Amino acid sequence: MRIGELADASGVSARSLRYYEEQGLIRSRRTPGGWRDFEASMVERVVMIQHLFAAGLSSATVNELLPCLEAPLEERNGVMEQLLAQEVERLRAKRRDLDRELDTLQALRNETAVPDDAQ
Repeated sequence: MRIGELADASGVSARSLRYYEEQGLIRSRRTPGGWRDFEASMVERVVMIQHLFAAGLSSATVNELLPCLEAPLEERNGVMEQLLAQEVERLRAKRRDLDRELDTLQALRNETAVPDDAQ
């Protein structure tokens, strides 16, 4: 399947697909004419990549997770669960930082608010 067909089937732009390929997230063969030729299984892989990106994971982390996700259940060794736990903690820390920033801004806003009787 050509890149445009993969884009249509997955709902992901050809530009993003080129980036995914550059990052090693998807693979293609080249035709004698130099066109990218993707296997039909890449549609499911691209959709999975989109879900992982939507969860806030980096392309490097996605690249680590994909082999784990594609491995049969009996071959999984816990690496995926460990990576996902690390990402959950990273996002929780990010949320704590955002909450702290919001609290600081709200306190500043309250301190600098113009009283109702001054308006």
